[in-house]
Amino acid sequence: MKTIRLSTFAILITLVLNASVSPIFAKAPTTPKILFTSTRDGNQEVYIMNPDGSEQKNLTRHHAQDRDAVWSPTGEKILFVSDRDGIRDLYLMNADGTNVRRVFKKAIYRADPTWAPDGKQIAYTHVNWERLPFIIHIATLGKQKEEPLTGGFYPAWSPDGTEIACSVGTIGENRLALINVHTEEQKIPVRVKVMNSQSSPSWSAAGDKLAFAWNKNPLPPLADGEPFPDAWRNKTTIYIVNRDGTELQQVVAEDGPRALTPELSPSGDEVLYTQEIDGQLQIFKVDVNSKIRTQLTSIRQNYGGDWFDPAYELSVSPQPHLLTTMWGKVKEE
Repeated sequence: MKTIRLSTFAILITLVLNASVSPIFAKAPTTPKILFTSTRDGNQEVYIMNPDGSEQKNLTRHHAQDRDAVWSPTGEKILFVSDRDGIRDLYLMNADGTNVRRVFKKAIYRADPTWAPDGKQIAYTHVNWERLPFIIHIATLGKQKEEPLTGGFYPAWSPDGTEIACSVGTIGENRLALINVHTEEQKIPVRVKVMNSQSSPSWSAAGDKLAFAWNKNPLPPLADGEPFPDAWRNKTTIYIVNRDGTELQQVVAEDGPRALTPELSPSGDEVLYTQEIDGQLQIFKVDVNSKIRTQLTSIRQNYGGDWFDPAYELSVSPQPHLLTTMWGKVKEE
């Protein structure tokens, strides 16, 4: 009996000592949670809060710039961007902020992460400021091979795994596109006569709707190196559209500082977005039907947001045969 107890104790000690690297201890939130970026600690940090703005907590607690966090499909992992190794790249951590590790061995400037619905693959923007447009890549977690998909940025993987919504074009003159991950066929859900700025798409959990930021006004003529004028920037606001491009709806009025980085709630009834107030970026939530908005943050700069709700975790089943494991084989043939 003593031997059995000692063996059991040894196993428990081993599990505890390895908790930082073992996924068995990664637990998803049991209630809806929102990830966001805040500068209230003197630098960019990944925070978590409830959908009503309560219980705001720092997850990263690091002197580096940590930002743009997104939940894995099951809520057990968080993918985020950090420059803690000297260059802005992608990192993983558990849902409680533990076990932080870099995704790739070779660091290059990677941004705008998004998860495939199977949780095994990710898409992101490979940023090269000397070469435009930027390129969206796809990679399998645990492997170092990256595959280019298309020129663009702000990728968002559809819940059924078949398409990636993104912005195509150049910064300031870009539009929303849906890219088929197997054929690379491109669909434009919201067509405009003049190229303007459509960015930061976000899917509903059912995959039937998209929220995105849109400045419907053509970019004014600019000299080389001249920044976009504030008067033009402030006309950016938030829209929702069906996947097929129907029922376009403006959900935030174009009556103040620009509204950015929309994130649809899993139900599709609310949208998070970022807007400046009193000289600081803050996160708001707007009801799609009533248009009533609620300010969720107020301390220093806060922006972005990614929503996880365990009630919707398994509500939409991805189609494994349509994911990029198959896409990768097609590319090699």
